[in-house]
Parts: sequence; structure tokens; C-alpha cells
Amino acid sequence: MTVTDRGPLPSTTYDVAIVGAGVVGCAIARALARHPGLRIALVEAQDDIGQGTSKANTAILHTGFDTVPGSLEARLVREGSRLLAGYAAESGIPVEPVGALLVAWDEEQLAALPRLAEKAERNDYWHTSLIGPAALYEREPHLGPGALAALHVPGESIICPWTTTLAYATQAVRHGVDLHLDCRVEQASRPDETHVLRTTRGLLRARWLVSAAGLDADTLDRQLGHDDFTVTPRRGQLLVFDKLARDLVRHILLPVPTALGKGVLVAPTVYGNVLLGPTAEDLDDKQASGSTADGLTLLRDKGRRILPDLLDEEVTAVYAGLRAATEHDDYRVAAHPDQRYVTVGGIRSTGLTASLAIADHVTGLLAEAGLEQTGPVRALAPVRMPNLGEAFPRPYQRPELIAADPEYGTLVCHCERVSRGEIRDALASTIPPAGLGGLRRRTRARAGRCQGFYCGAAVRELFEKAGA
Repeated sequence: MTVTDRGPLPSTTYDVAIVGAGVVGCAIARALARHPGLRIALVEAQDDIGQGTSKANTAILHTGFDTVPGSLEARLVREGSRLLAGYAAESGIPVEPVGALLVAWDEEQLAALPRLAEKAERNDYWHTSLIGPAALYEREPHLGPGALAALHVPGESIICPWTTTLAYATQAVRHGVDLHLDCRVEQASRPDETHVLRTTRGLLRARWLVSAAGLDADTLDRQLGHDDFTVTPRRGQLLVFDKLARDLVRHILLPVPTALGKGVLVAPTVYGNVLLGPTAEDLDDKQASGSTADGLTLLRDKGRRILPDLLDEEVTAVYAGLRAATEHDDYRVAAHPDQRYVTVGGIRSTGLTASLAIADHVTGLLAEAGLEQTGPVRALAPVRMPNLGEAFPRPYQRPELIAADPEYGTLVCHCERVSRGEIRDALASTIPPAGLGGLRRRTRARAGRCQGFYCGAAVRELFEKAGA
């Protein structure tokens, strides 16, 4: 089968089915692909990978300095940060180690900074330092007035979340994993020794099941008889400012965290923009990923204090993501050996950072529960992803590449400087985009200041010709 196939599902039984092709599900599929004797299915409700929280987040590669010490999340974020940094370097995923500053704006927040430094040490992160107002404003001259001090966390980085998820999925598919898109699981049951998933494309059977279903992880868990957690969608709205704002900020500017999360931050992106957000709104509707006037007003009010000059810059995009918050302060990852089932729930904003470590943890749970993994573990052939980061040479900046293929020197999207060659490559890739949104995440086409006003017709024409 190909990933663009939307026909009937195979009638044979898979060894493992993974529900959810976000960054965690794709990482698990990639990890299991190292076992050549296993037949694996990756099942996704939407028409592309990484369509949920994985595409709408703050794109930070965390150190885990402020996770709950001793928690599963703390361990997996710490391990995952190291693994993903190495994987990104190998795969061409852009990462920039800009560091973070937790800024204290009042006496209460100031008093919390030493406790946060101590918490970081309990999480085996020993590189924080307290800096006073003079040093703080020297590092961030555009910071709003009144900041008292900051905790410097040099290991925090920014990363491209889109190519991370795509790299995992690409490796998985190239090593035999079947990716079933537009395949929403409507009911899961285990009438005998086999899991039966009733999907919008028919029945899918598997001996083992892994749920990485994000916002729907609790629903699938209950269908299999468990009531361990409830997912409350937590909406995070964000503003994306134009590249001209990039010189205003040098670090990730963090507030002192609260029980609801890390709060509203200002952060550069690897694409050259600046993010302001997210909000933290607990909702009942798992589909409510739209932005609101109140949410955007809140962000502007917060941003005006943190970085006043930012509010004078152009906003190029507004988006919102839903995080899978639960009533617990830790990930909900559990194996049920009697059912041959592993649930991976409550993976919040740190899921991108922890993804490779979560995948290793899940494959370990499967092995302990009795999944037969015949034959030696194989090394996966590496992938090299297209560079979407501004800190590294883009195709239009590489004379040798253009000399070999002039299509890389022909720009289609001038705001983001995306060439015909990049669009052609994305449309012919292992997992081609199903729509213009997917093409944007693979190339940045239509993601700039004009949001496709000038290049939209040309991009659409290339997309439609590829699908003809």
C-alpha cells in the first residue's frame, strides 16, 4: 500500500496497531520499525500526520528543568531532550540553542526563582543561574520595564516540530510500517485474542494495540474497560509576529510557571518569527481549536508588559492548539499485558521533547508484556529532512544546489523564499501532503507575511498538477 491509499484496509492481522500519528505515535512507529519481523499499522483519523497538538505548539526543545521531580515525565523529557538533539543533528531538523530566561516581575515571583533553580537541580539540570536586572536588560534590551531578575536556563532550545514528526513517520514508512490516513477509530474492542478497530475505512485487526490518540486517548481507554484518566482539552492560542520582529528577542522569555502551565511566553522560532502565547483555557469541546477575541486580547496585554515593542510589529498568523491535559500532573503511560494493550495518555506540551524517550519506554513495556520480537534489532537508514530553519542555508542560498537543479533557484513563495524545487520534492516525498496545509508544514510555502495572497494560486497549481 501507499500512504495516499484511502481504499479498504488489509484483511490480515497486524502484530501492532498504533492509534494516533502525532509526534508521539510516529515516534513509537519508528521505534517498532527497528524490529523487521513485526507488521505494524499506524492509524490516523485525519488526512496527514501531525495534525493535532503536534502542529500547533510553542516548538521548544525543553531541558525538563521545571517538570515534577521524580515523575515519569521528568525522566522522559530529560532523556528525550538528549535523544532528540542528536536525532535532529543527524536528520537536518533545525534546532537553535537560544536559552531561556524566567523573568520575575514582582516580589513573589522573585522569591520563587531560587526554588525553581533548586527544582532544576532535583531534575538533574545544574546549569541555571540567577541574574539581576542590569544583566537581564543587557541580555534583553527590549524587555518591558520593571523586571526584577531572571533565572537563566541556557539549555532550552527552539526546534521545528513539523519536520520532527515527518522524519519519524518517514523512517517508519520506509521500513515497512503501514500508515493509514483518514482512518478514524470509532470503536475498539477485543472479543478474542485480537483487537478489532472499527474505523471509518473498515475493520482493522491487530494482536497488540498502542493508543497514542492524544485528545481521544481517554475515550479509547474506556472502550477497553479502563477509567484511569480524563482528558480535558486545554486550548493554547498564539500570535505569530513577522520576521522583522526577530531582532527584538534573543532568548525564550518565560513567566514564572503556575499550576495551569508555563504561562504566556515570548519566543523566537526557527522560521525567523516571534511567538506570543499560549493561553491556557480548559474546555469541554475537543474540537474547539479556534481563536477568540478574548484570548487574543489577553495575549496582547501580556505581551505589552513582556516586550512592548513587539505589539508594534505585524502579526502574520494566529493559531490555537489543544493540549491533552488530565487531572494528573504526570504522563499516563500504562501497559495492560492481559489485553496486549499500552495506553499513552496525558502527553502535554513536553511531548515533542520527550517523544523518542516515550517511544523507547513504550517498546520496553510491550516487550515486558510479551510482544514477540523475532530477529535482531536493525538500525534504521537515516533520513535527511528539508531545512526550514532561517539559521541554516536554505536551497535558494546554495549556489551548488541551484547549479545542479535550477528549480531550487526559482522562488514561488517570496515571503518565505520557497523554491519550486522544494515544493516538487515535498509533493513527491514518501509521505506527500494531502492538502495545502500539509504542504506549508513541509516547505513553509504560504506561511509568510502575505499568507498566500501573492503565491497562493501558483502553489495551488503545483499541488493540483502533482495530484493529477
